[in-house]
Amino acid sequence: MKNIIIILLSVFALTSCGTIVNDPNVPVSLSFSDGSDGKCKLNNKRASYSVNIPSTTMVRRSDDALRFDCESKNGKKGYGSIPSGMEGGKVAASVFFFDLGITDAITDKSRIYPPSFVIPVN
Repeated sequence: MKNIIIILLSVFALTSCGTIVNDPNVPVSLSFSDGSDGKCKLNNKRASYSVNIPSTTMVRRSDDALRFDCESKNGKKGYGSIPSGMEGGKVAASVFFFDLGITDAITDKSRIYPPSFVIPVN
């Protein structure tokens, strides 16, 4: 009986882990505050991208901010960063099942970026 409980807890711990259930990338929709078109360079510690704006881009999850350096077609510039957050359910599951998020901390797969972000331009 004790072995069955240990096996069941192990299975639940593995299935609740963001490393197993989450894709490495998340979609982020980007647009300029003035509605114009343009281009942006995005990067975090895991990947770099060059994207057209407006668009939806698949971005690699990371525990650091997604930095952007953008220019609209009419010459306006925007730069800054989009903060990375944690999925609350994954954190609670990690604490409950005693893995404390160690694997997720290594892979960053429990991290998220906002699904949409408006880039302010001057």
